[in-house]
Amino acid sequence: MAGPTDLALTRSPSLAPLLARGAVLSPFKHPGPDAEFPRTRLVLPGLRVDLARLAAYERVCGFPTGEDALPVTYPHVLGFPLAMRLMSGRDFPLPLLGLVHTSFTVTRHARMPASGAYELSVHIEGLAPHRRGTQATVVTEVRGGGDVAWESRSTYLARHRTHHLAEGPREPEARKPLPEAAEWRLAGDVGRRYGAASGDRNPIHLHPLTARLFGFPRAIAHGMWTVARCLAAHGVPESCHLRAEFRAPVLLPGTVTYAARDGRFELRGRPDRIHVTGDVYPV
Repeated sequence: MAGPTDLALTRSPSLAPLLARGAVLSPFKHPGPDAEFPRTRLVLPGLRVDLARLAAYERVCGFPTGEDALPVTYPHVLGFPLAMRLMSGRDFPLPLLGLVHTSFTVTRHARMPASGAYELSVHIEGLAPHRRGTQATVVTEVRGGGDVAWESRSTYLARHRTHHLAEGPREPEARKPLPEAAEWRLAGDVGRRYGAASGDRNPIHLHPLTARLFGFPRAIAHGMWTVARCLAAHGVPESCHLRAEFRAPVLLPGTVTYAARDGRFELRGRPDRIHVTGDVYPV
């Protein structure tokens, strides 16, 4: 099968109209692992980081501010508008409403100066059956000086009825609980603050009233905020590989426990409900 066709962009898309378009088109989507999906790779050359937005992101996630280096999760924020352009289109078969971010893997090959210029690209790698529906994998790459500096894979699940036994990902094996490292009391405005810094203003994260429209009793934290907050506490090698799985939403306001040992980390609620699990190690 031929690879994706490149489409160069002159600027990063605005997220608000993409969210609106995806919401309008969601009822007309027909998800399934054999459906056609966009074969376009969106490419944004000459990208420079807005340092004010970066500082706001660092503050809300707990990363140190003022360093000339991008946090390991920040390139996901840069690539998210391109991913949303692909996933909100008519040719993407999964409904944007209700789409769940289930996992996130990253390889960072080198330090990434915040003052640098980068080429960003995003494409959909494929669809796969899941025991609860259909899952899409979105690939993001960031190049600096022609070399890949950072690459990620995010999986997004659309839940629907299935009539077959889907292969993986299976329920994770039970592992011995990690020792508690800190307890965090999360304010009710974490979703709004992260949304302002990242541009991801999905209504489920902003206010209890809008979250209830989608079946949540209160606003929930962004999954990418939870993993960024854990990594800010955990520490990340300059060249590294990390993997995170999103297991359960974090309600806001709320109290969570951050636990870690060696290269593993997790975020737990009460009574020991696991929200996020992950591993990070040098490469």
